[in-house]
Amino acid sequence: MDVVCLDMEGVLVPEIWIAFSEATGISELSRTTRDEPDYDKLMKWRLGILKEHGLGLKEIQDVISTIDPLPGAKEFLDELRKDAQVIILSDTFTQFAMPLMKKLGYPTLFCNTLEVADNGEITGFKMRIENSKLTTVKHLQAMGFDTIAAGDSYNDLAMIKASRAGFLFRSTEQIKKDNPELPAFEEFDDFLAAIKCALKA
Repeated sequence: MDVVCLDMEGVLVPEIWIAFSEATGISELSRTTRDEPDYDKLMKWRLGILKEHGLGLKEIQDVISTIDPLPGAKEFLDELRKDAQVIILSDTFTQFAMPLMKKLGYPTLFCNTLEVADNGEITGFKMRIENSKLTTVKHLQAMGFDTIAAGDSYNDLAMIKASRAGFLFRSTEQIKKDNPELPAFEEFDDFLAAIKCALKA
């Protein structure tokens, strides 16, 4: 049996940190895992910028409340879930993701948790497990599942390459150039057709 493992930001919903960067005018916060492969380094850098500007969880959640899934994302998920079990594997955080999961019809999500002080300051973050995307895929495989994986960023590559079939979706030109063996798609219809073909293989 196949389990389809999808990244969230950039694939199903806009990048939260880019939206927050645009809303606040803090250009440094537009940096994502498309730019920085080391997620721990990236998050610590982000938290430092938030502290410097006196911004906390509420300000980010206010921006998230204005974000909608990418056009066609919910329909894509609804159609895919007719044929396969789908798990969204994301390095985002429960406090960010749940409003977006509601708009996507509450698909299964594995993500991380923020540590938040009483005053709303984000003081840290707790990763669910080390190398969470690859580790989850390997555990699913150890349980007897085959995996098909897709994403857009550096932190998705390990789970994509470890899976029976893997795809890039709306990735960067550099990532596509560095990984020419991975089929890359820009539109949900083509992406869905490729996954369904892999499910039948």
